[in-house]
Formats: sequence, structure tokens, C-alpha cells
Amino acid sequence: MLDDNPYQKIETVLAKLEKALASGDIEAAVNLFQEDCYWRDLVTFTWNLKTLEGHEQIRAMLTEQLARIKPHDWRQDVKEVATDDDGVTQAWIEFETGVARGYGHIRLKNGLIWSLLTTMSELKGYEEPKGALRPMGAQHGSKPGRKSWKENREAEASELGYTVQPYCVIIGGGQGGIALGARLRQLGVSTIIIEKNERAGDSWRKRYKSLCLHDPVWYDHLPYIPFPDNWPVFAPKDKIGDWLEMYTKVMELNYWSSTVCKSAQFDEAAQEWTVIVERDGKEIMLRPKQLVLATGMSGKANWPKFKGMDVFKGEQQHSSQHPGPEAYAGKKVVVVGSNNSAHDICAALWEGGADVTMLQRSSTHIVKSDSLMEIGLGDLYSERAVANGMTTRKADLIFASLPYRIMHEFQKPVYDKIREKDADFYGRLEKAGFMLDFGDDESGLFMKYLRRGSGYYIDVGACDLVADGKIKLISGVSIRELSESGIVLEDGRELAADLIVYATGYGSMNGWAADLISREVADKVGKCWGLGSDTTKDPGPWEGEQRNMWKPTQQEALWFHGGNLHQSRHYSQYLSLQLKARMEGIQTPVYGLQTVYHLS
Repeated sequence: MLDDNPYQKIETVLAKLEKALASGDIEAAVNLFQEDCYWRDLVTFTWNLKTLEGHEQIRAMLTEQLARIKPHDWRQDVKEVATDDDGVTQAWIEFETGVARGYGHIRLKNGLIWSLLTTMSELKGYEEPKGALRPMGAQHGSKPGRKSWKENREAEASELGYTVQPYCVIIGGGQGGIALGARLRQLGVSTIIIEKNERAGDSWRKRYKSLCLHDPVWYDHLPYIPFPDNWPVFAPKDKIGDWLEMYTKVMELNYWSSTVCKSAQFDEAAQEWTVIVERDGKEIMLRPKQLVLATGMSGKANWPKFKGMDVFKGEQQHSSQHPGPEAYAGKKVVVVGSNNSAHDICAALWEGGADVTMLQRSSTHIVKSDSLMEIGLGDLYSERAVANGMTTRKADLIFASLPYRIMHEFQKPVYDKIREKDADFYGRLEKAGFMLDFGDDESGLFMKYLRRGSGYYIDVGACDLVADGKIKLISGVSIRELSESGIVLEDGRELAADLIVYATGYGSMNGWAADLISREVADKVGKCWGLGSDTTKDPGPWEGEQRNMWKPTQQEALWFHGGNLHQSRHYSQYLSLQLKARMEGIQTPVYGLQTVYHLS
């Protein structure tokens, strides 16, 4: 029967949803969802990043937002084919609101909506100048005093921040700040990116020399300019640095390098920020309407505090400061930690001839890079996925369409398969004394990353060195204190060291707000990152979205942007649209502003 084909199933539900929403019949709309349902909205309905779980939450949102948002014209994307698989019918959808165009994804079970993703694609009347709307570039004809593109760019650079104030200031010119700056540039939002380093990309260049991306190239494209087809699968840090520097120039970003942000303060009366920066030896006062901290999830070093740190006569570094192995051949080095940076640094030190010991104080999730690519990422981000018609945009949206509440259910079978495939590998590590885990609920890497941003290593070779004893391992014991010559463990053992590297991670991004603005504002905003899963380092209650990231916070006109290259690319779209709407005076009624439960 025609009614049984996937396309018609979706059409039937969309028609009913259109009618219910257009008539304001909220109960009829809610009843189109099954009991255990999820609606993830990225800006379109909530002007927030918000996941609604179950009838009650969907009803509450629609009661408050429906009349304001005015959704209409729900339809399937004719370029995509609806599918039926294992009792789930799914399709890509398009729709509009009073001020925006949206795109999304829908899944049905038994004829009712199980999951719905709605995302904002563009603001009506403020579309990006691309495709048929791309700028002409050349100015045909002749007129006296006509300026070239170069002269116009130079004039803009000389005025912005001095005689003309930017609408937005982004603190932090790494991948996150650059991706967001590119989005805002295309939307015509005047923006200055503040970066303390001398060159764009230095946040990568200045890390330890062996650093490479552990995520594959298909996962890591920046907006607008994907990496070329011959780009390496895992890009070395200096190559990424050069790409970011090139990108800032090609995308015409107003990028203030060698500039330090000294303070920021929000003026409630003027509804603007006062941001003091130092550039070229001079203090400059900027007065943007919006301030974005893009200082990086891995930006604020977490230094541990041990008795005797002032007594130790050797060298101490945080992993973010470690320059590489060159100066430590023949030296005794202890690396405190057992996650990505710890493994990378240990391996490079061993290669450089150091006597290196990894001190593992708590268990770590390990996944082999090739297994992650084949089993974990292959369907969305791989050459195989590209050959099957997968695009970066579709992959991002598919990943975004899975509600965080149930994502671990999809991830656990992946890591069960990986654990079975690599059983011998894991056995060798455990025999060496390495403490392994697969997350609190066995759901593996991505859930650990989303919940706490730490606790894992994507193995690119260092684990063999640990298993073979070439990197010495001490696990399951903490540090009592430091002596003049090394580390004293809780069990009384002593580790001699010329260098101690603390691969102890990074603090919450709201720590930057405390440094630049005030502790009061940092506490008002609360902890950044995590889902409230009530798992290790991700305290409850359940939040359903990443805390404070890419969305309005309790501090007006203050935003946080960060994450890996995938997140910087994907979520910069939604943050840029929120900022553009505010600049143009579009009403942005925020639904479900995050409650603060944790200060850091």
C-alpha cells in the first residue's frame, strides 16, 4: 500500500504537524510524538540549544514559544530519500519560522515521532552571500577615486577597533575563534578576534613537536573551505597551524595577533562591554555589544597542587608548556597522567632517548585509532562514507540528531565490537598493569568526551611502548609529595626525576571569565561543558546539552565557544546566527535558559 512507503509515512505526520502548529493546537501536536520522545532544537524554536524529552517538556516549550516562532511550511527535503529500517522511518525535513529557514531530521516509530531535530539554517533577509548571492568582486565601469579591494581591507583594518567599534569581540584566536569569526564575517557582523600569540595557528605550533590530530580529516573540516583531497588523514600540528593562518587571511578576518586581553566588564546601562586589550605596547578600549570567550576547552591549564612542589630542584611543566623531547635525552622524566597528551609526550620522550615513566593515578579509556576510524567513525566520517554520498553537513546533522539522553545506547555496541576486535591488545596493556575502562556505562570515547572532555587516549602507537615496558608504568597510586630529587608516592616508593610533566588536563572555561571579568560573573555563569550525566567528573542533575556552550548564558551578552574541530565547525553556525539576530534587532525569546548547579 502507498501509505506504507517511507515517504508517505513522513508526509502524513508532517501534514498533521503543520495543521496542529498552524492552528495553535498544542495537544494535537504533542500527541504526534510517542511517549518516550525527543525534540532537539538548535535555535529555531528556543533561541537556545535545547533538548526536550517527553510530552510534558514539548508541551511546555510550545505553550511558551509557538505564537512567537510561527513555524510553517513543513516538508521533506526532495533531494533526500526517506528510509525504513528496523521499525524506524526517517527523513530529512525543511521548514520555516517567522524569521528563519530551518532544516532537520525526523524519526518515526509506529507512525509517531520518536526523535525530531530542528536547526536554524539562515535568517530571512540576512542570507549569507554565497552561491547565487555571492559578491561580484570586480567593480566594472569607471569612477574617480575608486578604491581597490586591498585599499578597502586596509581601511577597515585601520578603523575597526579605533574609530569604529566592532559588534562582537572574540577572545581566543584558535580553531574555535577562527571558525566563528569566519561565520560572522559572512553574515556581516563586524568582529575582532583577539589572540595573544604572534601568528594565527601558534596555539598548535607551540605544543610538543609530535602532536598530531587524533581525529581523521573528514571529521575536521572548517566552515566554507574543506581540506583538500590530498590532506593527510591525521594532520601534524604545524600543518594545522599553517592552515589556520592561511584561513584567517583568505576569509578576511580581523585578527589581532600579539594582543592580550587584560579585562572585560559589562555595562548594564549601555548594554555593551568594555574590553581592555594591549596591542603594540598600547592599551586599547573596545566596546562591543557581544563578547565570546573562545579560549578553548584545552586552554586553562589545570596545575595540581602537591606538597614539595617548591622543593623539587628539577624542572616542572604542564603538558601545554612541554616543548618536546630534545633537551631530555638521557634524563629521567615522570609524566603524571595517562590520557592523550601523556601518551604522546611519553612516546616522543622515549624516541628522544629519555628514561620516561608514566604515572597513572586513575583508569583510562583506550581505543586504537584504526578501530575508531573503521567502527566508530566509518559510517559518517571516512572515505567510505564520502563514496556512499555522505557529506560533512549530513554527518554533522546525523550526529546532532541523536539525543544525548540515549546516545550511550548507540555507542555501547560500537565499543563492545571494538573491545572484542582488539582483545589481545587490551590484554597486553592490562598485563603491563595499565588500568583500563570503557566509561562508567561502557559507552566509550565519545560519551567520555561529551561528559567530561577527558579520560581517554586514541592510540597511535604509544600503547605498544607501555605494554612492552619501554615506557615505564606505575599505576593505581597517588603522589604524597615532591622531594628535592623526585616524587614520593603514597606507598613510600620514590621516583627520581629531572623533569616532571603534569599531563593533568584543563579547567572549566568559565575560569577564563573569572580571570578576565570577575569571579562573580564566572560563578553566575557556572561550569562549562558536560551533560549532567551524574557520571565521573560530570555531576548531575541532567542538563541534556553541553553546559553553557554555544548558547545564551546567565550573563547577558557573554558566550562560550570551543570544542574539537568538528564542534567548532558545526556549532559556530548556530552561535553566529544568534549573534546576527541580536545585531539586527530580531526578537530572540530564549526558552529554557540554563540553571546553574555547579560553579566550576
